[in-house]
Amino acid sequence: MLVIDGVSKVFGTTRAVDKVSVSIPAGQFVGVIGRSGAGKSTLLRMINRLAEPTEGRITLNGADVTALTGRELRDWRRRCAMIFQQFNLVGRLDVLNNVLMGRLSHTSPWRAFPRLWSREDRAIALSALDQMDIAGLAAQRAEDLSGGQQQRVAICRALVQEPEIILADEPVASLDPRNAKIVMDALLRINKHFGLTVLCNLHSLDLARTYCDRLVGMAQGRVVFDDVPEALTESVARELYGMEAHEVLDADLGPGLMSPVPVSAAA
Repeated sequence: MLVIDGVSKVFGTTRAVDKVSVSIPAGQFVGVIGRSGAGKSTLLRMINRLAEPTEGRITLNGADVTALTGRELRDWRRRCAMIFQQFNLVGRLDVLNNVLMGRLSHTSPWRAFPRLWSREDRAIALSALDQMDIAGLAAQRAEDLSGGQQQRVAICRALVQEPEIILADEPVASLDPRNAKIVMDALLRINKHFGLTVLCNLHSLDLARTYCDRLVGMAQGRVVFDDVPEALTESVARELYGMEAHEVLDADLGPGLMSPVPVSAAA
């Protein structure tokens, strides 16, 4: 159980996140929704400890994540993998070596820095690429891939960390609808097949309703909605998104594009 207990983040006089409390059981696919500036990204970064909470605690199975330092903090970031909107790949490196960067915490520095990866590490990375249906791209430079392909490489990099939790910060924001579906299907497959907890920041309500078990809605740094997708009514959406509501309610993503991959296909 991941427990976020009264967590706030203050930048100067701005409370980006304001006393957020949420409990997330293992294996749940949670969509964090809300308009730009609602505090979604800051919340995920605090869970991963890329940003330090101003107040409150984050615990996993009773262990205080906010108190971790040094090696224990590095291990937490391995267990709690982050996927970013802008992919954060090394463009000049090939796909396989970008994925292998996720093995850094499992590999001795004398092997990692000159990229003398073990046979086991390479096998794990290639297996992840195969699961994302991009093993054929292993030798290509990352900068030559499409946005959807790059994001799947980033998911593979997170997966080979052998995490317990995946934090995805607007992973499809820069993708077209078809590639957004491919990436969200990949996250759903990871969630169902490996039983990993997934927290995914999303701007699209169509995606959030389609893929997530639960939605946490944020506005002005606070949680104002926490329920199953079916409970997200149009009036609640308008409260969450304000002037941006028409953009997320009227978006036409195309017929059939948002049908997720069947759970049986994830096995």
